[in-house]
Amino acid sequence: MYKASPKRRVVNVEKSKSVSEKETKQNSNFFAKHLKRIYPIALQRSTSSSFSLSSISLSLSQNSTDSFSTDSSTLEQKISLALGLIASPHRRETFVPKSIPQQQEQQLCHDFNSDDHEPKRCYWITKKSDEVYVTFHDQQWGVPVYDDKLLFEFLAMSGMLMDYNWTEILKRKELFREAFCEFDPNMVAKMGEKEITEIASNKAIMLQESRVRCIVDNAKCIIKVVKEFGSFSSFMWGFMDYKPIINKFKYSRNVPLRSPKAEIISKDMIKRGFRFVGPVIVHSFMQAAGLTIDHLVDCYRHGDCVSLAERPWRHI
Repeated sequence: MYKASPKRRVVNVEKSKSVSEKETKQNSNFFAKHLKRIYPIALQRSTSSSFSLSSISLSLSQNSTDSFSTDSSTLEQKISLALGLIASPHRRETFVPKSIPQQQEQQLCHDFNSDDHEPKRCYWITKKSDEVYVTFHDQQWGVPVYDDKLLFEFLAMSGMLMDYNWTEILKRKELFREAFCEFDPNMVAKMGEKEITEIASNKAIMLQESRVRCIVDNAKCIIKVVKEFGSFSSFMWGFMDYKPIINKFKYSRNVPLRSPKAEIISKDMIKRGFRFVGPVIVHSFMQAAGLTIDHLVDCYRHGDCVSLAERPWRHI
């Protein structure tokens, strides 16, 4: 029978040790990698947070004594227990504030490094949002409007959403006001072909001729409405029984693009000759002009707009 020499035995033992150490290191890297994928929240917390990878280790040392001993446990068993503790709803409630739903954990991760003094806004307002859009959200969007000129302005800008987003529109708001006579319906309704062509050819305004004609035609419709109802404001708020719809949406996905009330208003306006006033555009107009309060309940502006909405209605 062949017997290995003592020298060869030593070599084999050293090889087996090196292979074992290599496998252990690979296993450690593998589980560490997937640990980061499964629960990256711990890696994104700031130093001021009480939850970190070190706290996971602390949790393990405090809760795992009954499950296994340190001497007899393998690396795989330890990591499995760690993942089990992390995945447990009870463990999540320990570290995530109860005021923030589990569905918003990704938003929580995104906001870890945000300024503590920054007010909480609707989730579509992010760090990358343009300042003009944030200002619009903070000062105008959702505030009940009763002035005919401002209502006409919001109606016109809401129609522009077919071609541009709010940020692009708001950046050119002063140009629109200058071109359309501060959105005075009486003056806009008198615009002729020359004025329409000049506005449409203005590259800074960037409005197609059909859009310009639409705004002029809507001004003419507003004049007719004023003769019948006394003001454009009375006409619009009459659909709302003179008080805004106060919604209490918690998530942005709950905010609708259109509503039954918007469909009713849209049909009536179309019968009266208004253009580009489909249910989606009308609902955007209602949101901007405060006919419906669609700020999320967690947004600091929700309470402000509700307070304004609950005051006795009066036409200005």
